[in-house]
Amino acid sequence: MFYRPEDGHGLAHNPFNAIVTPRPIGWISTRDMDGHDNLAPYSFFNAVAYVPPQVMFASTSSKADRGDTKDSVSNIRETGVFCVNIVEYAARDVMNKSSAMVDRGTDEFTLAGIERAECETVPVSRVAGAPASLECRMTQIIQLEGESNFAVFGEVVGIHMRDDCLVDGRFDVTRFQPLTRLGYRDYAVIKEVFSLTRPDD
Repeated sequence: MFYRPEDGHGLAHNPFNAIVTPRPIGWISTRDMDGHDNLAPYSFFNAVAYVPPQVMFASTSSKADRGDTKDSVSNIRETGVFCVNIVEYAARDVMNKSSAMVDRGTDEFTLAGIERAECETVPVSRVAGAPASLECRMTQIIQLEGESNFAVFGEVVGIHMRDDCLVDGRFDVTRFQPLTRLGYRDYAVIKEVFSLTRPDD
């Protein structure tokens, strides 16, 4: 099968998200200028550079009370900071609850019953029990093609790692089993890993 996205695919569901998988989930916490915390998951998320460490996430829809975007991007525009919390399999239900489209100013930490802690380097709350959290200063927000599509880039200025995830000096993802996003309403969990050595190593 071949199709041009501009012409449509003719299937019952859009296959694009199912093709580009699995995708890590960035659980983005922000705070607005009035001090309201916000927490929302984004599956268009990844690390993009080592030195300095940098990450990005993309927001692809909008809310009537935020104009051309959603709470996360709007808050980052105001404050210039955010935190990326890594999602473990055990947090799948509360993560999903925090994805609800709710009114501006609604605190998803409270809504989903998620314990919060204050970040060290930026004025934002983080998910207290997350396997890892990346405190970030926004470097740029890029408007992408299409309505309400924005990519947010940030430099990681502080890193939290849960003690039980450190094994022999390595961050061991099998200790918490990362949740990943697939297509449609599907998710997957990473339970085992293997190593490959590059030919030039």
